[in-house]
Amino acid sequence: MKRLSCGFLWLLIAVVFQQTEAIMFRLAPNMQKCLKDEMQGNQIVAGEYEVTGAPGQKINYVVRDSKGHIMSQKDDISKGKFTFTSEMYDTFEICFVSQVPPTHRGIEQDVALDIKKGIETKSYEGIGEAAKLKPLEVDLKRLEDLSDAIVQDFALMRKREEEMRDTNESTNSRVLFFSIFSMCCLLGLATWQVLYLRRYFIAKKLI
Repeated sequence: MKRLSCGFLWLLIAVVFQQTEAIMFRLAPNMQKCLKDEMQGNQIVAGEYEVTGAPGQKINYVVRDSKGHIMSQKDDISKGKFTFTSEMYDTFEICFVSQVPPTHRGIEQDVALDIKKGIETKSYEGIGEAAKLKPLEVDLKRLEDLSDAIVQDFALMRKREEEMRDTNESTNSRVLFFSIFSMCCLLGLATWQVLYLRRYFIAKKLI
Protein backbone atom coordinates (compact mmCIF):
# COMPACT_ATOMS: atom_id res chain seq x y z
CA MET A 1 0.00 0.00 0.00
CA LYS A 2 2.87 2.33 0.83
CA ARG A 3 4.53 1.63 -2.53
CA LEU A 4 1.23 2.28 -4.30
CA SER A 5 0.84 5.63 -2.53
CA CYS A 6 4.40 6.59 -3.38
CA GLY A 7 3.89 5.65 -7.02
CA PHE A 8 0.65 7.63 -7.17
CA LEU A 9 2.47 10.65 -5.71
CA TRP A 10 5.16 10.47 -8.37
CA LEU A 11 2.52 10.10 -11.06
CA LEU A 12 0.70 13.15 -9.72
CA ILE A 13 3.93 15.17 -9.72
CA ALA A 14 4.67 14.06 -13.26
CA VAL A 15 1.22 15.11 -14.44
CA VAL A 16 1.51 18.51 -12.75
CA PHE A 17 5.00 19.41 -13.92
CA GLN A 18 5.10 17.72 -17.33
CA GLN A 19 2.76 20.01 -19.18
CA THR A 20 3.20 20.39 -22.90
CA GLU A 21 2.48 23.91 -24.09
CA ALA A 22 0.33 23.28 -27.20
CA ILE A 23 -1.63 26.05 -28.84
CA MET A 24 -3.60 26.61 -32.03
CA PHE A 25 -4.63 29.94 -33.50
CA ARG A 26 -5.75 31.53 -36.77
CA LEU A 27 -3.43 33.95 -38.57
CA ALA A 28 -5.02 36.62 -40.75
CA PRO A 29 -3.45 37.57 -44.11
CA ASN A 30 -0.41 39.90 -43.87
CA MET A 31 -0.59 39.82 -40.08
CA GLN A 32 1.85 38.75 -37.37
CA LYS A 33 1.27 36.70 -34.22
CA CYS A 34 3.92 36.51 -31.50
CA LEU A 35 4.08 34.31 -28.41
CA LYS A 36 6.44 34.70 -25.45
CA ASP A 37 7.68 32.16 -22.93
CA GLU A 38 10.46 31.68 -20.40
CA MET A 39 13.37 29.24 -20.41
CA GLN A 40 16.03 28.37 -17.89
CA GLY A 41 19.77 28.38 -18.49
CA ASN A 42 21.15 25.47 -20.53
CA GLN A 43 17.62 24.25 -21.20
CA ILE A 44 16.61 22.71 -24.51
CA VAL A 45 13.45 24.12 -26.09
CA ALA A 46 11.87 22.07 -28.88
CA GLY A 47 8.93 23.13 -30.97
CA GLU A 48 6.77 21.45 -33.57
CA TYR A 49 4.51 23.43 -35.89
CA GLU A 50 1.98 22.78 -38.63
CA VAL A 51 0.31 25.33 -40.88
CA THR A 52 -2.70 24.82 -43.12
CA GLY A 53 -1.89 25.53 -46.76
CA ALA A 54 -3.33 28.35 -48.81
CA PRO A 55 -2.60 28.93 -52.53
CA GLY A 56 -0.34 31.93 -53.14
CA GLN A 57 0.27 32.51 -49.42
CA LYS A 58 3.16 31.70 -47.15
CA ILE A 59 3.97 31.94 -43.46
CA ASN A 60 7.41 32.53 -41.96
CA TYR A 61 8.50 32.10 -38.37
CA VAL A 62 11.37 33.55 -36.33
CA VAL A 63 12.45 32.95 -32.72
CA ARG A 64 14.28 35.72 -30.85
CA ASP A 65 15.58 36.10 -27.31
CA SER A 66 15.03 39.17 -25.12
CA LYS A 67 18.04 40.90 -26.75
CA GLY A 68 16.73 40.40 -30.27
CA HIS A 69 19.14 37.64 -31.26
CA ILE A 70 17.64 35.19 -33.77
CA MET A 71 17.68 31.66 -32.37
CA SER A 72 15.71 29.92 -35.11
CA GLN A 73 14.14 31.04 -38.37
CA LYS A 74 12.53 29.59 -41.49
CA ASP A 75 10.51 30.94 -44.40
CA ASP A 76 7.50 29.45 -46.18
CA ILE A 77 6.74 26.82 -43.56
CA SER A 78 4.16 24.07 -43.67
CA LYS A 79 5.17 21.46 -41.10
CA GLY A 80 8.39 21.00 -39.17
CA LYS A 81 10.39 21.21 -35.96
CA PHE A 82 12.95 23.48 -34.34
CA THR A 83 15.23 23.36 -31.30
CA PHE A 84 17.41 25.90 -29.50
CA THR A 85 19.08 26.47 -26.14
CA SER A 86 20.05 29.42 -23.97
CA GLU A 87 23.10 29.82 -21.75
CA MET A 88 21.13 31.68 -19.07
CA TYR A 89 17.59 32.33 -17.90
CA ASP A 90 15.83 34.36 -20.57
CA THR A 91 12.55 35.04 -22.33
CA PHE A 92 12.10 33.99 -25.92
CA GLU A 93 9.54 35.14 -28.49
CA ILE A 94 8.32 33.17 -31.50
CA CYS A 95 6.55 35.09 -34.25
CA PHE A 96 4.57 33.78 -37.20
CA VAL A 97 4.27 36.20 -40.10
CA SER A 98 1.77 35.85 -42.96
CA GLN A 99 2.77 37.13 -46.39
CA VAL A 100 0.25 37.51 -49.21
CA PRO A 101 0.95 39.16 -52.58
CA PRO A 102 -0.92 42.45 -53.20
CA THR A 103 -2.74 40.94 -56.17
CA HIS A 104 -3.94 37.93 -54.19
CA ARG A 105 -6.95 37.80 -51.92
CA GLY A 106 -5.74 36.21 -48.72
CA ILE A 107 -7.53 33.89 -46.33
CA GLU A 108 -6.91 32.99 -42.70
CA GLN A 109 -4.59 30.07 -41.97
CA ASP A 110 -4.55 27.79 -38.93
CA VAL A 111 -1.26 27.49 -37.05
CA ALA A 112 -0.67 24.67 -34.54
CA LEU A 113 2.33 24.99 -32.23
CA ASP A 114 3.59 22.49 -29.66
CA ILE A 115 6.48 23.60 -27.41
CA LYS A 116 8.38 21.33 -25.05
CA LYS A 117 11.12 22.31 -22.61
CA GLY A 118 13.67 20.50 -20.47
CA ILE A 119 13.07 16.81 -19.84
CA GLU A 120 9.98 16.89 -22.05
CA THR A 121 12.34 17.00 -25.05
CA LYS A 122 14.13 13.77 -24.08
CA SER A 123 13.29 10.46 -25.75
CA TYR A 124 13.53 7.98 -22.90
CA GLU A 125 12.63 5.11 -25.18
CA GLY A 126 15.74 5.81 -27.25
CA ILE A 127 17.85 6.23 -24.11
CA GLY A 128 16.58 2.92 -22.78
CA GLU A 129 17.34 1.12 -26.03
CA ALA A 130 20.83 2.62 -26.28
CA ALA A 131 21.72 1.78 -22.67
CA LYS A 132 19.80 -1.52 -22.75
CA LEU A 133 17.68 -0.55 -19.78
CA LYS A 134 14.61 -2.35 -18.57
CA PRO A 135 11.23 -0.54 -18.68
CA LEU A 136 11.31 -0.05 -14.91
CA GLU A 137 14.82 1.42 -15.12
CA VAL A 138 13.66 3.80 -17.85
CA ASP A 139 10.78 4.94 -15.62
CA LEU A 140 13.20 5.46 -12.73
CA LYS A 141 15.48 7.48 -15.00
CA ARG A 142 12.52 9.62 -16.06
CA LEU A 143 11.49 10.18 -12.42
CA GLU A 144 15.07 11.04 -11.48
CA ASP A 145 15.29 13.67 -14.22
CA LEU A 146 11.85 14.95 -13.24
CA SER A 147 12.98 15.31 -9.62
CA ASP A 148 16.06 17.25 -10.71
CA ALA A 149 13.89 19.51 -12.87
CA ILE A 150 11.52 20.17 -9.96
CA VAL A 151 14.43 21.01 -7.66
CA GLN A 152 15.84 23.41 -10.25
CA ASP A 153 12.44 25.07 -10.70
CA PHE A 154 12.09 25.58 -6.95
CA ALA A 155 15.66 26.91 -6.75
CA LEU A 156 14.91 29.35 -9.56
CA MET A 157 11.68 30.50 -7.90
CA ARG A 158 13.53 30.98 -4.61
CA LYS A 159 16.24 33.01 -6.33
CA ARG A 160 13.67 35.21 -8.05
CA GLU A 161 11.80 35.65 -4.76
CA GLU A 162 15.04 36.74 -3.09
CA GLU A 163 15.73 39.20 -5.91
CA MET A 164 12.22 40.64 -5.62
CA ARG A 165 12.57 40.91 -1.84
CA ASP A 166 15.92 42.69 -2.19
CA THR A 167 14.38 45.06 -4.72
CA ASN A 168 11.44 45.80 -2.40
CA GLU A 169 13.76 46.40 0.56
CA SER A 170 15.96 48.69 -1.52
CA THR A 171 12.91 50.60 -2.77
CA ASN A 172 11.54 50.97 0.77
CA SER A 173 14.90 52.28 2.00
CA ARG A 174 15.06 54.83 -0.81
CA VAL A 175 11.48 55.96 -0.19
CA LEU A 176 12.21 56.36 3.54
CA PHE A 177 15.37 58.35 2.82
CA PHE A 178 13.50 60.56 0.35
CA SER A 179 10.69 61.14 2.89
CA ILE A 180 13.18 62.14 5.60
CA PHE A 181 15.01 64.40 3.15
CA SER A 182 11.73 66.05 2.10
CA MET A 183 10.72 66.65 5.74
CA CYS A 184 14.11 68.21 6.49
CA CYS A 185 13.76 70.48 3.46
CA LEU A 186 10.25 71.55 4.53
CA LEU A 187 11.38 72.21 8.11
CA GLY A 188 14.37 74.19 6.87
CA LEU A 189 12.19 76.25 4.52
CA ALA A 190 9.64 76.92 7.27
CA THR A 191 12.40 78.01 9.69
CA TRP A 192 13.91 80.31 7.07
CA GLN A 193 10.50 81.88 6.39
CA VAL A 194 9.91 82.53 10.11
CA LEU A 195 13.36 84.11 10.56
CA TYR A 196 12.97 86.20 7.41
CA LEU A 197 9.56 87.48 8.46
CA ARG A 198 10.87 88.24 11.95
CA ARG A 199 13.75 90.31 10.55
CA TYR A 200 11.34 92.06 8.18
CA PHE A 201 8.90 93.00 10.95
CA ILE A 202 11.79 94.23 13.16
CA ALA A 203 13.16 96.32 10.30
CA LYS A 204 9.72 97.87 9.77
CA LYS A 205 9.39 98.35 13.55
CA LEU A 206 6.21 96.34 13.59
CA ILE A 207 7.37 94.23 16.55
